[in-house]
Amino acid sequence: MQFSVLASGSTGNAIYVGTERTSLLVDVGLTGKQAEALLQEVGVKPNELQAILVTHEHSDHIKGVGVMARRYGIPVYTTEKTWGELDRLIGVVPESQRHLLEVGQTMEFGDITVQSFGTSHDAVEPMGFCMHHENKKMTIATDTGYVSDKMKEIIKGSDAYIFESNHDVDMLRMSAYPWSIKQRILSDFGHLSNEMAAEALLDILGGEAERVYLAHLSKENNMMDLAKLTVKNILEESGLRVGDDVYLRETYPHRPTRMEKL
Repeated sequence: MQFSVLASGSTGNAIYVGTERTSLLVDVGLTGKQAEALLQEVGVKPNELQAILVTHEHSDHIKGVGVMARRYGIPVYTTEKTWGELDRLIGVVPESQRHLLEVGQTMEFGDITVQSFGTSHDAVEPMGFCMHHENKKMTIATDTGYVSDKMKEIIKGSDAYIFESNHDVDMLRMSAYPWSIKQRILSDFGHLSNEMAAEALLDILGGEAERVYLAHLSKENNMMDLAKLTVKNILEESGLRVGDDVYLRETYPHRPTRMEKL
């Protein structure tokens, strides 16, 4: 199994996951043109995609879903409640391409098994995914205000985590955001701070050289160097050696990570 975080952050999110037989796209929070260019950059042809999986209906995750689905005839999978929101946001998707993948459901896509799980976010029915292939496991867990014990149990044992580290709390509090927006981000239905991400990872990581991609960083309220330093310090204070027991990787808002194989 291989994957690339095509784009991650406040301005748009998309992740490619594939094998020799199967090609999947998780979210398309970019224009169709941008998604095509990023896929091409990592050597993937859009017409080879077999499914688009949608985590939730916010624009930074669905902006290009309709365009890509119609242009290449790609089936789209998400929950019934999320479809209820997408209908007014992404334009018409042919009935033959509309499919349900409910929270907690496990579904086979070629030789990749996708296990969905619920997240805590201000969307109608948000979810993340664990991808399984040949005894390898990769988790996508972003857009959640906290990480529940149930979520931790589901995602434990992954070889790689694409994990939210959205904001630095002090930067957010001092930002020009309205107080109502700050409250939303800091709530249980908002986003994980750098500290919360690290603390959740302490309960999840086994110290077996897992790769953690810090994802969905706020453009205004975080910096990658700060996120990495904060997470590194908390992990190492608890005895995990970054660069040995666990590897921290960057993601980018406008360019893909290199294609990584598990």
